[in-house]
Amino acid sequence: QVQLVESGGGLVQPGGSRRLSCTASGSIGSINVMGWYRQAPGKQRDLVARITRGGSTNYEDSVKGRFTISRDNAKNTVYLQMNSLKPEDTAVYYCNADILTQYAVTWSNYWGQGTQVTVSS
Repeated sequence: QVQLVESGGGLVQPGGSRRLSCTASGSIGSINVMGWYRQAPGKQRDLVARITRGGSTNYEDSVKGRFTISRDNAKNTVYLQMNSLKPEDTAVYYCNADILTQYAVTWSNYWGQGTQVTVSS
C-alpha cells in the first residue's frame, strides 16, 4: 500500500509565498517522476510542475519564474515553493508520482488527497 500525503496549503495574500510538501510512504521500491497538479472549481486538473528522479524539471507557463519544484529522494518527498502568488493560483493542489512498489515489475501512478491553496486578500 502506497500513500501520498500533501501538506502546506492554506490562505495566503496576493504576492505572498507558500511551500507545499508531499511525502510518499508504504512499500516503495523506487519513485520516478513526481509532480504537482492543480484543479480550480469548475476546471480540469492541470499539470503545474514535475521533476524526474535525476532532477530535470518542467513547468506550466503561467508559473514559470514564480514556482520551483524540488525533491528529496532520500525522504521520498517533493516540494513546491510558490512565490508571487496570484488569485488565479487558487486551487486544490494534488501530488502525483510514478512508483514501483516493492516486488512489483510495473510502475503505477498515485495521487495524493489534495491540499487547498487560496490566494485572497
